[in-house]
Amino acid sequence: MPGPLRGLFGSGAVPRDRHRPCPTELTTTTPGKPLSSAFMTWTWRLEDSEGNPVDAGELAHSEFPSQSDAESWIGETWRELAGSGVDQVTLLEAGREVYGPMSLHPAD
Repeated sequence: MPGPLRGLFGSGAVPRDRHRPCPTELTTTTPGKPLSSAFMTWTWRLEDSEGNPVDAGELAHSEFPSQSDAESWIGETWRELAGSGVDQVTLLEAGREVYGPMSLHPAD
């Protein structure tokens, strides 16, 4: 590498400790599964017993940054959701169904 930077880095390569990860290096992939990153959002589809959408008003938090955040939220609010007419929920990752529908009512 000609010029003044040659003496700083020898071959011209940036030392590893000065490397800053780009956004793609902060993501993980699993073969056969979609890219999982900070750009993916997790949501709950709130439904009645027939699978129709239910508007739960202010209880319906729209997006979560992770599956665990979404699951924690449903664990904390399922009683209020059931009380506002939600019978079941389905977890979505970037619009893709992950699991559900899951009833918010006790098993008989």
